Amino acid sequence: MTLRTETLDIEMPRGSRPVHRTDRGVVPACRRARDFLALTKPRVVFMVLVTTLAGFYLGSSGTLDIILLLKTLLGTTLAAGGTIALNQFLEREVDARMERTRLRPLPDGRLRPIDALAFGVTITTVGLLYLTLAVNAKAGLVTAVVVASYVFVYTPLKRKTPLCSVVGAIPGALPPVTGWVAARGELGLGAWVLFAILFLWQLPHSLAIASLYRDDYARGGIRVLPVVDPDGRRTGRQIVSNCLALLAVGLLPSLIGLAGSIYFFGAFVLGIGLLGCGIVLAIVPSTIAARRLLLASLFYLPVLLVLMVLDKVPI
Repeated sequence: MTLRTETLDIEMPRGSRPVHRTDRGVVPACRRARDFLALTKPRVVFMVLVTTLAGFYLGSSGTLDIILLLKTLLGTTLAAGGTIALNQFLEREVDARMERTRLRPLPDGRLRPIDALAFGVTITTVGLLYLTLAVNAKAGLVTAVVVASYVFVYTPLKRKTPLCSVVGAIPGALPPVTGWVAARGELGLGAWVLFAILFLWQLPHSLAIASLYRDDYARGGIRVLPVVDPDGRRTGRQIVSNCLALLAVGLLPSLIGLAGSIYFFGAFVLGIGLLGCGIVLAIVPSTIAARRLLLASLFYLPVLLVLMVLDKVPI
């Protein structure tokens, strides 16, 4: 379960070490542990847990079941980390061609591909089984959909079509749904509203990143929209249309009785701010405008979720 590995995980090149190491000597255990941890992208997993936690809290009625919440977060951590590790295994050759990813453990030669594959499969499987047995079958099923769609659909599509961003937003939007069904045992309108918010948020967010790293994505053969849209017009239109949709959908929690009026006004202000940044990028495409939109999106989501949690209408 992941919010898309290129989002919330912006890596900058460090030093000038060679892309591939030929020295396969003994690596200290602590270094190997750090490299395996890096395969899971802890910052991405953290944001997955934040959205899962929000979904769990918003889907809960009465007293919050702390033990069930901890079980949900543990299973999600394992499944999300494993899924991201499998993604890095599949994209190791692509990562080796990209400046911002060439020093990851696999393209840099610090871990063997077979070890990364075994690690990813193991913790993903354990996470799915744990969610199914310790939480409930629906939470396990939603997470299994995330794993399958991310690894087997989104990952290969990144090298084939700009629609990969839309497809990838589906697994990225499901963590709060996992949290919701873990708490409530069933889907509901609130779960789908949370899904829609996360889905729409990812599109301007990921396009801002792709605009910043267009050349790097092109070297890696990743066909995101900014790579195939050199003048940025299509990218700008898509960003603005998605920001408009997010502005409207972001108000739904109040309209369906999930959150109150404080959330409504906060979501409106946040949505207007994000839309404004998107419009600026669409009118005058530039690195500065793309970075401003990226930062605005990183501010938007956690603040929106905090407002929703704090202004939750009791069920």
